[in-house]
Amino acid sequence: MMANMRQHLESINEILYLMSNNQLDKAADIAEQRLGMTSLNSHNASHMAKFMPKGMRQAGTSMHKSASRFALKAEEGDLNGAYKILGEVTSSCVACHAGYRIR
Repeated sequence: MMANMRQHLESINEILYLMSNNQLDKAADIAEQRLGMTSLNSHNASHMAKFMPKGMRQAGTSMHKSASRFALKAEEGDLNGAYKILGEVTSSCVACHAGYRIR
């Protein structure tokens, strides 16, 4: 689970770099494939979910849905809209990490 979360952070970092270089299509692809709803199978999300409290699962689902919405907005070429939705992605991360710890 921790490795998965670190990969999410790496993906967000790569997305920000791509956005700063106006490569929204590439940012959209990374967002959907690594963070979005498409990524759930590759992350083995259904296996991990059973070990998470309900609130943690909800924060994760919110993050994945926001990432997919980000990908759609980035594909449209809407940089400002994409930044706004990326803020929703990271807000889900912040909320989850503020409320939960893996021991």
